[in-house]
Amino acid sequence: MSRIVYVNGEYLPEEEATVSIFDRAFLMADGVYEVTSVLGGKIIDFDGHIARLERSLNELDMQKPEAFDDLLSIHRELVAKNAIDEGMIYLQVTRGSAGDRDFAFPDPEVVKPTLVLFTQSKPGLADNPAAKTGIKVISIDDIRWGRRDIKTTQLLYPSMGKMMAKRAGADDAWMVEDGKVTEGTSNNAYIVKDGKIITRELSTDILHGITRAAVLRFAKEAQMKVEERSFTIDEAKQADEAFVTSASTFVMPVVELDGAPIGSGSVGPVASRLREIYLEESRKVGI
Repeated sequence: MSRIVYVNGEYLPEEEATVSIFDRAFLMADGVYEVTSVLGGKIIDFDGHIARLERSLNELDMQKPEAFDDLLSIHRELVAKNAIDEGMIYLQVTRGSAGDRDFAFPDPEVVKPTLVLFTQSKPGLADNPAAKTGIKVISIDDIRWGRRDIKTTQLLYPSMGKMMAKRAGADDAWMVEDGKVTEGTSNNAYIVKDGKIITRELSTDILHGITRAAVLRFAKEAQMKVEERSFTIDEAKQADEAFVTSASTFVMPVVELDGAPIGSGSVGPVASRLREIYLEESRKVGI
């Protein structure tokens, strides 16, 4: 059966869905997005993702789509239409199409935003085998623009980072700026030393992860020590554990960095416990 997607108010089979070649996301990467996970047919951390979407739109002076207040019902409809038990929902808002190419923003009174959503079915998402073995990462220079806190569709360099990691026989890359780790290509980065969880503080340097916020809240509720500060690659190599968080991987242990094992080189107890807590609590409050 064809996947059903949403484009500007219509639910369509994916092969019938179209967006203008003049859409500014295509021409200028002038768009923002969110990815929300689905567990047991329920949407996880929806309010956080929508709040961040609204912030991204405001930071780029981009209008909300007309269906903004209906996004929860749209998400639920797509989950139902595509029979998603475990998977992802991708949402993208762009500045729309003015019918031609121009660097200047189109008049928002005339050109309305484009809104697209689609699902990805991922059975076994919560039971990803990598969570038992951990992933390997490499370090790369962070040469992205300075507003990484805005979740835009400008993902070329993160994609290149993924490919650098793949060619190096690793799973992902941690980006480094001024000697300090910023984040992974599509996730927030953490180390654990002497029982303390260390992750970079929020700023325009990193994405304000929704899963990050939830995991840190759960960690504090579990009486775990958390320190929000930057850390170096050398510090990470001396850590007892490391992990990343994102909507698609939840809490994913990192066991190797630039070819060197982190800690014992196997999944550690802090990352394992946090993943367990996150999945348990998220399933309780999914909507």
